[in-house]
Amino acid sequence: MARRTEPPRAWQRMLSGRRLDLLDPSPLDVEIEDIAHGLARTARWNGQTRGNAIFSVAQHSVLVTDIAEALDPRANARCLLMVLLHDAPEYVVGDMISPFKAVIGEGYKAVEARLLAAIHLRFGLPSSPPREVQALTKRSDRAAAFFEATELAGFSIDEARRYFGDPRPLPSAIDRLRLEPRPAEEAAARFLDRFRHLAE
Repeated sequence: MARRTEPPRAWQRMLSGRRLDLLDPSPLDVEIEDIAHGLARTARWNGQTRGNAIFSVAQHSVLVTDIAEALDPRANARCLLMVLLHDAPEYVVGDMISPFKAVIGEGYKAVEARLLAAIHLRFGLPSSPPREVQALTKRSDRAAAFFEATELAGFSIDEARRYFGDPRPLPSAIDRLRLEPRPAEEAAARFLDRFRHLAE
């Protein structure tokens, strides 16, 4: 008798009880608490950072939003909310380092894009960020990567400048940042606070 084979499972169960399908993600299965919980437990730089805790994607997301707000003080809450959520799909798929993304190719980007569209729609945002928001996010993300690389991940200034560009000079409040990894519960709480402030 032939064994019945089922298709491989393509959904992730969340602590909220939601089941998010990676092939066809529904905005109805997206909860901000799940996002905050997952991102606060997902390490940037594959965990290869200084400190007693990981530097999480939740902390990175708040940092990128801080930088975006400093770079463009006229950016409205809707724009900054899209910046905050720029890495939100990683609560499901993890934070793949850029070298590995280059190895596995375009399939990963397609999964991320579907997840981001569902996340945006859940919170009343356009499925794809407008071009100007994408540009601000990219500039802020690269600036955050420069600071994370040099302060936490062991990169020299010259090495970080080669891979991420040198964002300096930045507004003084950002240029004086000192990054400190935070426990997961604190990182999740800060992410949720920023989300709620912007969503209101």
